[in-house]
Amino acid sequence: MMFSKMTSNIKVSVLPEYDSKNSYPSENRYVFKYNITIENDGSFPIKVIKRKWLIFDVGFGYTEIIGDGVIGLTPEIPIGENFAYFSNVMLRSGVGNMSGKYLVKNMDTQETFEIDIPKFNLLSEVLSN
Repeated sequence: MMFSKMTSNIKVSVLPEYDSKNSYPSENRYVFKYNITIENDGSFPIKVIKRKWLIFDVGFGYTEIIGDGVIGLTPEIPIGENFAYFSNVMLRSGVGNMSGKYLVKNMDTQETFEIDIPKFNLLSEVLSN
């Protein structure tokens, strides 16, 4: 299931997927891959500067992750273009969700602003059967 959100004419879409090959439920290791696409539908080029994630793991609470860029990059996204990447997260319970924000820079004015990453659910296949 795809999750999308538009902020300031920038659309962030997430497609999460349970990674059964790298998960070990007997060891409380549930791995999820997620594909993200950032689409610049605005009127100026942007650059992704920072990310902030809020990861919820049922029974274990929230973890906040803050870092520079995405996957080691600070991609510039021209008008009408998009940037896609994938990453992963490990939960101990097999059930949770993630949401977050990107700090982006307007490359014309050098001003920074935040865009939302939509909240998306993480549910392992083991537990949903």
